[in-house]
Amino acid sequence: MSFKKRHYILFVTRDTDGSLRKVPVPLYYAYVFVAVAAIGLFSIAGLAGSYSRMLIKTAHFNELRRDHDSLRKDYASLEKQDREKDIQAASLGSLASEVSALYGLTASKLALPMARLGSHKGKKEEVSVNAPISSGTTAGFTDQSYFKSLDAFYALRTSAMSGVNTHSSFEATGLSGNFTGITGLDASFDGPSIWPVIGPITSSFGQREDPVLGNGEGEFHTGVDIGAPNGTPIIATADGVVRSAEMANGYGREVIIDHGHGVETLFGHMSGFAVMSGQSVTRGQVIGYVGHSGRTTGSHLHYEVRIRNIPVNPHKYLRMTLAQLASEGPKGM
Repeated sequence: MSFKKRHYILFVTRDTDGSLRKVPVPLYYAYVFVAVAAIGLFSIAGLAGSYSRMLIKTAHFNELRRDHDSLRKDYASLEKQDREKDIQAASLGSLASEVSALYGLTASKLALPMARLGSHKGKKEEVSVNAPISSGTTAGFTDQSYFKSLDAFYALRTSAMSGVNTHSSFEATGLSGNFTGITGLDASFDGPSIWPVIGPITSSFGQREDPVLGNGEGEFHTGVDIGAPNGTPIIATADGVVRSAEMANGYGREVIIDHGHGVETLFGHMSGFAVMSGQSVTRGQVIGYVGHSGRTTGSHLHYEVRIRNIPVNPHKYLRMTLAQLASEGPKGM
């Protein structure tokens, strides 16, 4: 009997009448069934293996992505710290330049002590205030040394603007240098000195948590935030010319006033303007109104003082008390 003619007999019965029916099944059908089943099992096993390898690769990829995200955050944090140190060093340089101008130093030799990173012998580098400040000069520049130098320069500036102009002023601050050509206070300079609006300082100059995101990430705040109701008049803190009065990213409606000598003030998050670009303003004149335009969480004024386009701490420029400001009042339009 040939292979094709060999077959199995299946008996099929009916429940209704109990009759049997013979169904011939060729033998090669059985071989085909076994082959298909074997192929199916191997396919399932292969798919299961591939799926397992994919799960392992996915887990490894996710781990690498987490490491990559962590490294990116660390890099961004270090980059932000480096920028902040540059801002701090540049603000000291600008403030030193202002002090040298107030004291009439034609060739200032004021030195900012900033220890180089890795300087194990205690040597310090003297950085001229007229020299360009790069990120390389801020290595090892600590917050403590920054605020100490800042306080010293503010003491010099306050002495100069108060008319006290002696060599002892420099010695009292602990700043070293050779001072020649001291001619006295430049009376033509009358910088910002009053509060732009009456209210509490809700956020100071320096490092802080991002108030909008609130995710714990820090940012460097380049001014002070003064809380006040929406629509409160904002006054100019010194005479000057309005450089711009327009919408800006972040600060919303903002006004920038140029006071000369490289000094500018910025007023942000305003609800409306009372001045226009190119207009001359006087100290105490209303320039706009408190609002919450731009990137903010509530109604307040963002106030900045910039020296040669470098933000400096406005706190010590707010020399007039709130009571004095309230008694003086705004001059109007």
